Amino acid sequence: MADIQFEVQGQDAVTATEELLSISGVSGSYETESQAEKEGTLATIGVIVGIVGGAIAIAEQIRKWYQEYKQGKSGKTIDYVLIVRGDKRLLLKDATLDDATVKQIEQILED
Repeated sequence: MADIQFEVQGQDAVTATEELLSISGVSGSYETESQAEKEGTLATIGVIVGIVGGAIAIAEQIRKWYQEYKQGKSGKTIDYVLIVRGDKRLLLKDATLDDATVKQIEQILED
C-alpha cells in the first residue's frame, strides 16, 4: 500500500489531525508546517501509513470527522483538508459532503 499524504489547514489543525489519526483502522504520523505558522495560519502535513478494515467505513468516518470540524465541533474549526495518493488529489473544502465525496475518499484509500 502506498502512503496517503494529507494536509489539514486551519485554526485547530493540530487537534483535528490528532483526531483523524485516532480513527479506528487508521495509523500514521504528522508534523506542523512551519511556513504556515509564520504566515499566521496553522497547518499539519502527515501521512497515513496503514488502513485496517473496510475502506468505505473509514471513508465515512473521515467524512464525518471533516463535517464536524467544518461546522465548528466544540468551537474548533479547520479550513480545508487535502488528501493525496500518487497522482490523485482530493480537496475537502465544502461544509456539506455527499455520498460522491465518500466514494472519492474510498477510492484514494483503496488504490
